Amino acid sequence: MRAPLHRRRHNLTADFRNAKIDALLITSPANWYYLTGFTGESGTLIVTGKGATFITDGRFMEQGRAEMSGVRVIQQKGSVFESVGQFLRDSRSRRVGFDASQITVGQLQSLRKAAGARVRWISAPGRVESLRMRKDATELAQMRRAAILAGEVVQSTIGLLKPGIREFEVGAEIEYQMRKRGASGPAFETIVAFGERAALPHARPTAKRLGKNELVVLDLGAILGHYCSDITRTVYMGRAPKRIRIWYGAVLEAQAAAIAAAKSGAACGDVDAAARQVLAGYRLDHLFVHSTGHGLGLEVHEDPRVARGQKKRLEPGNVITIEPGVYSAGIGGIRIEDDVAVHAGRTEVLTRAPRNLIEI
Repeated sequence: MRAPLHRRRHNLTADFRNAKIDALLITSPANWYYLTGFTGESGTLIVTGKGATFITDGRFMEQGRAEMSGVRVIQQKGSVFESVGQFLRDSRSRRVGFDASQITVGQLQSLRKAAGARVRWISAPGRVESLRMRKDATELAQMRRAAILAGEVVQSTIGLLKPGIREFEVGAEIEYQMRKRGASGPAFETIVAFGERAALPHARPTAKRLGKNELVVLDLGAILGHYCSDITRTVYMGRAPKRIRIWYGAVLEAQAAAIAAAKSGAACGDVDAAARQVLAGYRLDHLFVHSTGHGLGLEVHEDPRVARGQKKRLEPGNVITIEPGVYSAGIGGIRIEDDVAVHAGRTEVLTRAPRNLIEI
């Protein structure tokens, strides 16, 4: 892993001239891990064309030295941002890039005060994230394992559904099954929604008990080896009525169309449109209230966004979710979600749980 980390830092700094910066300030833990392998939770990374420096507190000095190679580790004095500012004051870097979405106004003020007037602060958002969008073979292999694990968990959970079980119980079982299979934890708060609550796309588990003739939406993701998976399946407790069967078939068809459209070179907005066009044919597009998908990787929501009007084009190495759905108050919701890797000449569905309508 050491050589790829060095290459990632080299790829990052290769564009510094165009960005008109001498150094980049990195405060996101996911970005630290991507560039250095550090798994701690406190500090700031500074990358220049000549090397990388990580400033952290005493709790993480030993861990930092053990996990990072080719990175200088410095113990902060006072607050981390005061220490970073002082470090930059004493360095040769005069134009320092930062991502305003990842630091507060107060933190930026502390940096400016400590660094002094000689350091110019230049907005340089998303520079590490743009590299992270293109997964290498090692990352894809890890994401494949995480996706398979999520599929196993959702299938195991479906077998537990029965009238009277509470959403809380199902959510707890999902997270237990993840960890039992080796995950470090959930990628996000697990979504379990029964009956009318399935109309809430981001419903969180409650004490509601499962009744007969109700929809069940299970949306879960696992973190395995630092990489996230994300899968959704919808089942029906009982014999599904005709309307539910038609809606389910429409969502399944919409997902298939979006997956087929998710090719290298395709605009993300066109992938989203493929799903919406199918649902429009069933006159259900007005019930599709969110985007078709999102990027996936070290974080559960990354670039690129697979949403209406997005012009970003898919590239080999992108991993995205495809998750169309329909939601109707008083009835419930249906969502089918899978993780899809984009390759040069094909797409690969990483999640492997069956997609057909399951009636219990």
